[in-house]
Amino acid sequence: MSKFRILYVAAEINPFLQTSEVANFVRKLPQVMQEKGMEIRILVPRFGLINERKNRLHEVVRLSGINIAVGDEEKPLVIKVASIPNAKLQVYFIDNEDYFHRKSMFYDSDNNFYEDNDERAVFFCKGVIETVKKLGWPPDIVHCNDWMTSLIPLYLKTTYKNDPLFVNTKCVFTVYNNNFSHKFKGNLIDMVKMLDIDDSMLTTLKSADYDGFIRLGIEYSDVVIKAEKNLAGLENLFQNGNKVETIDKDDDFTDSYFKLYKELVG
Repeated sequence: MSKFRILYVAAEINPFLQTSEVANFVRKLPQVMQEKGMEIRILVPRFGLINERKNRLHEVVRLSGINIAVGDEEKPLVIKVASIPNAKLQVYFIDNEDYFHRKSMFYDSDNNFYEDNDERAVFFCKGVIETVKKLGWPPDIVHCNDWMTSLIPLYLKTTYKNDPLFVNTKCVFTVYNNNFSHKFKGNLIDMVKMLDIDDSMLTTLKSADYDGFIRLGIEYSDVVIKAEKNLAGLENLFQNGNKVETIDKDDDFTDSYFKLYKELVG
């Protein structure tokens, strides 16, 4: 098989940050795929829980300096990078002082869901795509993990569909048991919209909640993966069974993904 490129996007990765199963998944799978000869990039947010000095993060000046539109505001994008110990893998971190310098991920010290987590997701998803553009690196597959990455398939299938870097890109979206009950206020639809996206494309997001984000990710992805057979309270989201698969986290799950990637790329 000829070498091809996979971009992994998630909210966390071990050993830099681990609060859910996503972190271990995104740590293991990219390394196995790299060992099988694939070219890998990994992008995650630089949450304030990540110790920059301990983990030896440093800014990549040539990739930083872009402003990302979030609603009526523009926020500066800073890109940092670090290497995973004992692995030949680099991780790129999406950073912004307003969104990611808090000493927690999605909940404050009183366990309240941050009201601007939707803004943070918009910034992150747009920032990921713009960073890949700066890298000049055309991914064959973008593998998105969990709700925070769910806008990327939409953007790649609309605003960026004719960009030479993404014209042949396939999207994989893996859903986990990381749901939340918060309902976002404000005009989420307008904040998410970009070029070539109108209200009719965002119908599933009108609920302004976790289900809305997941439904959108499902709608615009080429393949949707259930991280386990039983996703509590989420089964109603998987209505298009033609592109939904279950890949359990057993000893052979990396082989299952390897087969899936090959089928997608053709």
